[in-house]
Amino acid sequence: MHPYAIDADTLSGMKPLRKVVFALGANLGDRLENLQGAVDEIGNTTDVIIVDISPVYATDAVGGPSDNPEFLNAVVVAETTQPPRTLIERAHAIESAYGRNREELNGPRTLDVDVIVVGNVQQDSDPILPHPRAHERAFVLVPWAAVDPIGEIPGHGKIVDLLEDMDTSGVLETDLLLELN
Repeated sequence: MHPYAIDADTLSGMKPLRKVVFALGANLGDRLENLQGAVDEIGNTTDVIIVDISPVYATDAVGGPSDNPEFLNAVVVAETTQPPRTLIERAHAIESAYGRNREELNGPRTLDVDVIVVGNVQQDSDPILPHPRAHERAFVLVPWAAVDPIGEIPGHGKIVDLLEDMDTSGVLETDLLLELN
């Protein structure tokens, strides 16, 4: 037998390694500390390996109350073998750990962790993937393009192409950085 031969027994139980993109946002409390906590918790997630972290951007709030404070946003690009449902549950657990309140739609929040894409998965059931509004949101696409300019949203196209016709004036890069611990 060839020393590098792969048979069905070797492949059984293997899971595909897929890119996962998390969008992070916070506009209450210590926003930078909350974003860093999300990065740390994503990095501590079983079978999730962070590949890159975008710079932090100051962004206008989209929707919600008129007095909704400015957000800090960032994107984390990772690789994982975890299924989408597990990633969504983990994102919600991280939000809860940082006191996320879901009572007001698009309201202020201590932390928002959205799963934007998981590989090329496209599904209309829970969880909906890719994230149903990510392709319309400059506060997701600008940070993502900064660290993954060849990134794509399945069914919508390349993020750099989506940004061409989008108003990005409310998304300003800061000198703040998040670290991989």
